[in-house]
Amino acid sequence: MQPNPKFPASSDAVVSLGELLGALSHALDLTEGQPKGHCVRSCWIGMEVAETLDLTAAQRSDLYFTILLKDLGCSSNAARICQLYLTDDIGFKRSYKLIDSSAKKGLEFLLSHTASESGLLQRLRTVTSVLKDSDDIVAEVFQTRCHRGAEIARLMRFSEDVAEGIAGLDEHWNGGGWPEGLRGPDIPLYSRVALLAQVAEVFVAELGVDAAVAELARRAGQWFDPDLVPFFVELLQRPGFLQAFHDPGLEAHVFASEPVRQQHLVDEDYLDEIAYAFAKVIDAKSPFTHGHSERVAQFTDTICTEMGYSTAHRRWMMRAGLLHDIGKLGVSNTILDKPGKLTDAEFEQIKLHPLYSQQILGRVSVFHDLAITASAHHERLDGKGYPQGMTAENLSRDMRVLAVADIFDALTADRPYRPALPLEKVYTIMDDMVGSAIDIDCYAALQTAIANS
Repeated sequence: MQPNPKFPASSDAVVSLGELLGALSHALDLTEGQPKGHCVRSCWIGMEVAETLDLTAAQRSDLYFTILLKDLGCSSNAARICQLYLTDDIGFKRSYKLIDSSAKKGLEFLLSHTASESGLLQRLRTVTSVLKDSDDIVAEVFQTRCHRGAEIARLMRFSEDVAEGIAGLDEHWNGGGWPEGLRGPDIPLYSRVALLAQVAEVFVAELGVDAAVAELARRAGQWFDPDLVPFFVELLQRPGFLQAFHDPGLEAHVFASEPVRQQHLVDEDYLDEIAYAFAKVIDAKSPFTHGHSERVAQFTDTICTEMGYSTAHRRWMMRAGLLHDIGKLGVSNTILDKPGKLTDAEFEQIKLHPLYSQQILGRVSVFHDLAITASAHHERLDGKGYPQGMTAENLSRDMRVLAVADIFDALTADRPYRPALPLEKVYTIMDDMVGSAIDIDCYAALQTAIANS
């Protein structure tokens, strides 16, 4: 087996907040169907405009984190979108950001994205149902997203102004937005700037500067604060804007800015809280994974305690349990929640999620070893697992512990294709996996701990 990695001491500050949030923002881009760096570029646009506003240093800091983390609640409505519209939530969200507020564009979007893979009769039924209840459906989808995003921002220790800014992201200047239908200056300033920055980024990235300028002007006074729109238009038309927008060094610039420098380093306790908060983002993706990451973390700690792991090592492993499935944010709920057997193509998509997890977590220096361990939770001793097909000699003890915890929770929880299994049945299944898929010592430690609890 490979040696276990070194673990940080529990009292040390270990990582910059910018580095950590930079990685996690890419996870949010995945679940919104946006190209990598969407949140970062939106943040840059918003903060460039903020230079022209009369804001204190504290206000600029709160605005920065509002824009960067604007999509914290985005995973919470994914399953509902799939259920209501019978469509891929990730593609749906990406396309939705490119439509305007006109009834014509909204209807065209609905007709092209609702039940697009279904038969004609099913499409007609679904479109009719959505049209009939469209106001209630849209309100529900956005309310879920906005309220959950604010809740997670609070868990991550951000100010109430940041939480309210995230909650108000989808409010519109004319009162036609969500979740509260706020109007004009009643909408938090951070929400107004964040929405403009988001739309500007999407249109520049997809259609170019001219299309973005035209769209901002079209929605001024409807979606957008008309007094803010000219500042954004001036920025987009500024010489060198597009070059900076596409500059590979833009992310480093954003995370070297003053709001991040003021936050200094994230200590161990804060790192645990951020991991816990992001586990909430991950588990909100599907009703069948509600609480999964937290339970895997707990089962992981149970096994580690039984096997004599040190306190610091157990803490490290719990973070791996909390974050192991972060890559699932990049997989559509049409696959995650499918009640029947997956096609080969769908299973190939499922097999990507550990790789996504490794890519996201590996962006954080202190998570380098954790990323490798977390991404191996579907590997097997016999080499028939995924995504790497690793064999026993390449699987560390930590990888083996996490795999046992993940399998145990998967079997004891409801899944789209079956209800939770009783403990006796779970043990029968896992007994047959010993030696081929799971490690006997890790499995025995779990059984012993459960028997003694």
